[in-house]
Amino acid sequence: MQATLDMANNNGATRHPDPAWRGRVIMAVLGLALLWPMVVTSEFKPSVLLDWQSLEATGRFLAGFLPPAHSPEFLAMLAHETWQTVAIATSGLTLALLGAIPGALLVSDKLSISRLGTGRMRLPSAMLRQVARWLLVLLRSVPELVWALLFVRIIGLGPTAGVLAIALTYCGMLGKVYAEILESADGDASAVLLANGSGRLAAFLYGTLPEAASELVSYTLYRWECAIRGSVVMGFVGAGGLGQRMDESMKMLSGGEVSSMLIIFVLLVAGADAVSKMLRGRLA
Repeated sequence: MQATLDMANNNGATRHPDPAWRGRVIMAVLGLALLWPMVVTSEFKPSVLLDWQSLEATGRFLAGFLPPAHSPEFLAMLAHETWQTVAIATSGLTLALLGAIPGALLVSDKLSISRLGTGRMRLPSAMLRQVARWLLVLLRSVPELVWALLFVRIIGLGPTAGVLAIALTYCGMLGKVYAEILESADGDASAVLLANGSGRLAAFLYGTLPEAASELVSYTLYRWECAIRGSVVMGFVGAGGLGQRMDESMKMLSGGEVSSMLIIFVLLVAGADAVSKMLRGRLA
């Protein structure tokens, strides 16, 4: 009896295949067809990594990383540059928040007072929101590295260029994502407050913020971590911090110093991740 049931089940599986297999195969083929021209255009050649000359050069390059530099003078300089890198990222993100928070409140449709009753936004309000939206698009469209190059040309070498570059790019990024988080939150409480005469700021603080606070803080801390990495990269164009020192060490072929700085990079990101996890836990 059991053998008969097993045979029936096997026959049923044969007669009724996965109905979505054709769609999956077609999507996979289309994905490969779209990906292949991009791979060709990017001139991506993995075989180069396995070439004997490439492997030999890689071995010599990595051998220079050992041992990491650890002289007292170098470690003191490394501590100073690490602190400067964190300061650049934090200052830039703080300036970005000063523009991103008002921008997010401005472009958020759920906090629109003119939509009450009719559900339609008045033309001046809609135009103002569109201008603010395009301003955020403009700010985040230019990478922070490009902003840093421009500011280095204008105000010279130093951390100020990095702070301003992070502030402009991250203002656009944070403003956009903050607005999306506010739009995805439950707007009933804010709508009730607005309908009863509350201002936009009060409706945000008491209606939307309590629900969206955890997600807002999580994304802000993630962007702080990205700002730390970005400040390191901008150092290569003269914006100060660890990146500038690393560029100098690489030009002098000092692998031990580069190795020590890479270790600091890992510790910085790990520390930012630990802070983010702690704050998210407290908010939860």
